[in-house]
Amino acid sequence: MADSAPDDPTNDRPEIGGSIRLVLVVALALVGAVASLLLLGRDKADPWIIGLLTVLAVVGVFALFAYAAGLLRFGVPDPRDELARRIVDSAAEGMSIVDPLGRVLYANPRYGEITGATRPEELRPIERLFTSDPDASEAVYRLAQGVREGKALTEEVRVAVPGLPVRWLRLGARPGGSVPRGGQAVVWTVSDLTRERERQENAFLELQHAIDYLDHAPAGFFSAAAGGAIHYINATLVDWLGYDLAEFGPGGLSVADIVPGPAAALLTGMARVPGGVRTEVLDLDLRRKDGRALPVRIWHRVAFSSDGTPGASRTLVVNRSREDAAGDPARAAEVRFARFFHNSPVAIATVDGEGRIARANAMFARLFGGADAAEGRRVANLVGETVRAPLEAAVAEAVQGQAPPSPIDLVLDREGGRSARFYLAPVKDGEASEAAILYVVETTEQRALEAQFAQSQKMQAVGQLAGGVAHDFNNVLTAIIGYSDLLLANSRPTDPSFQDVMQIKQNANRAAGLVRQLLAFSRRQTLRPQVLNLGDVMSDLSMLLRRLLGETIKLEVKEGRDLWPVKADLNQFEQVVVNLAVNARDAMPDGGSLTIRTRNVSADEVEQYGEAGEAGVPRADHVLVEVVDTGTGIPPAILDKIFEPFFSTKEVGKGTGLGLSTVYGIVKQTGGTLQVESELGHGTTFRVFLPRHVPDVVEIAPKAVEAEPANKAADLTGRGTVLLVEDEEAVRAFAARALVSRGYQVLEAGSGLEALEVMEDHGGEVDLVLSDVVMPEMDGPSLLKELRAANPDIKVIFMSGYAEEAFAKNLPEGADFGFLPKPFTLKQLIEAVKKSMGRSD
Repeated sequence: MADSAPDDPTNDRPEIGGSIRLVLVVALALVGAVASLLLLGRDKADPWIIGLLTVLAVVGVFALFAYAAGLLRFGVPDPRDELARRIVDSAAEGMSIVDPLGRVLYANPRYGEITGATRPEELRPIERLFTSDPDASEAVYRLAQGVREGKALTEEVRVAVPGLPVRWLRLGARPGGSVPRGGQAVVWTVSDLTRERERQENAFLELQHAIDYLDHAPAGFFSAAAGGAIHYINATLVDWLGYDLAEFGPGGLSVADIVPGPAAALLTGMARVPGGVRTEVLDLDLRRKDGRALPVRIWHRVAFSSDGTPGASRTLVVNRSREDAAGDPARAAEVRFARFFHNSPVAIATVDGEGRIARANAMFARLFGGADAAEGRRVANLVGETVRAPLEAAVAEAVQGQAPPSPIDLVLDREGGRSARFYLAPVKDGEASEAAILYVVETTEQRALEAQFAQSQKMQAVGQLAGGVAHDFNNVLTAIIGYSDLLLANSRPTDPSFQDVMQIKQNANRAAGLVRQLLAFSRRQTLRPQVLNLGDVMSDLSMLLRRLLGETIKLEVKEGRDLWPVKADLNQFEQVVVNLAVNARDAMPDGGSLTIRTRNVSADEVEQYGEAGEAGVPRADHVLVEVVDTGTGIPPAILDKIFEPFFSTKEVGKGTGLGLSTVYGIVKQTGGTLQVESELGHGTTFRVFLPRHVPDVVEIAPKAVEAEPANKAADLTGRGTVLLVEDEEAVRAFAARALVSRGYQVLEAGSGLEALEVMEDHGGEVDLVLSDVVMPEMDGPSLLKELRAANPDIKVIFMSGYAEEAFAKNLPEGADFGFLPKPFTLKQLIEAVKKSMGRSD
């Protein structure tokens, strides 16, 4: 082999260099010096020759000392160089060092064995070995290019050299340092991987054979991850299920796809056994591709790590449909029982004499989870500690052969709100492992519906109460406002009592505002709906809201594009937004942000909002208005009370407690839905869903005839006979006095029956009937029917504290009437009568 270069990279320090030219120069210099001295003569040359010999003697003595101290060596190799050389020469991989001209400066014996070189002169660099193999040549080129860039790279190549067997080699190249004449050496390595590749190919072939054996075994097999994703399934089971094997790619199917219903929980929810292995034998139905059931018995095995994490399952499947076809009645009965047992919508489990679960069906595992529903668990452990006592007592009675008197309703999970009803039935003369049977029915949805129904009933009852109070209070306010107007009409501003009367009227008007809020909550207020574009409405409201919120709260209005039109009362909708914004402001005392978003919600999108809030959203197109704040949030304990009238969390003296109740009533009366979600410390979201208005629907024009503001100089006097029907004496007295003072003749009646008697006596004289709606014995709509039967053209004005829509459904279709909402002022009463009388002219 070639000797190492003077700067062999295996040396850890440089050698002391030498040069034959320098030796010749020194020798010639000495000879020349001696010859020159001889020419001078012996006498003159002796001192110089003696001096030269002295210098050479001194140099020789110092050389001897240097040699003895090891500072000077004469042809003795460095032990470390020899060690490095022996290590490289004995390496299992071939190694060579190549100079920039492509000459091999050094190569170890293994390099010669792999490359086929038996003598040093036969050594060739890697770049010249595989020129006949395109793949190998490309790999060598990439390695050489990487070395030029200062990189160390390796590649595995398949080499097919003519005359030699095919081999797999691992080639490597790395920079090897500079050489004396300039340039950089390259260290090449080569390893023979042929045997290793042969072992891998043999192992792969054996694995293919094993998979082939497993695929065509007479039993089904599959392996699934803890989450249920099937990683492997054999061809036998695929054939039973009617699938194509190509459909079972990675992540293609899961346990839930082939195990229908809750039975999948039996496989994915096994009890954890840290560091152990658990095997379950189950009889259940698999689902074929065409939807038919395949009765099977499975052996489901799962190994768990030390921390209880489940590994991939090993599941053996035996087809039991063939046993049925063989005509074995016992097997057929067993299959049918397993099918009924696991497909039951009721959770069923057998309980042993110690109150532990012996066997459970699929629904039981799905309801309680694999860990809690595993065999050997106590029944009482299925529920929380605070509610275990009644269940433990019922289980004790059942295992002793006594049937509990009634089912037990318990909460399974306080945080999730899950609940269930437990039925226990004793098994007389049964085995020790089946002392009782436990039936469990989940009641979570039922309880939620019951809570919603109870809340709805409560809100309806409160609304009826509020509406009744508002109606009666309206009569009182009508009298107070009316008599105040009469006093003001007969007084001058300079009178001492004028200001007192004004205070009475102003406070009565304030009380009327509260009554209107109560009526809004009870959905009996008067609305004047019109087609609205909420984008325009929100734009107009933005400036008002910024003033209401103040500088510490950031308002952001995000309007959806192409909003659908809605039909609502503009003033009432603005009140909804303002009330929600003010509530949000009060919930952010230290500042925050309020976001109002509007967008269209199609009928398909409505489902994502579920049953949140007081009720679910009907499946139809809606326009959604979201009011989102970053305030303190609403505690869950009072979330279902916030819409009740006079309920408030504010300090005493702040707020009336009617803000959200008014919002609730307006939204409901408009036909919309109101939802609220809140999280303490994170804020609250109110969602207002308003039905989309379809313009091509035939709209009925409002029939109410409400007095329009009249010019101060307008003549409000009139002529004619008015039949005044009102059961509230104070209101009737005020209205009669007001009408008489304006020139009308007034006939009075305290009820509907009395009004009919008056009409019999003065039927031809009455021009207009001014009637209350809610009266004893006969209400206003019934009176109208009777009056129109005898006098079809008679004019009628209804007075009521309720909205017109609250009683219009009791009127004949197409009935013509006017409407005067209570409480009304003297001027509003006269204007309504004047306008109705004028229509008869």
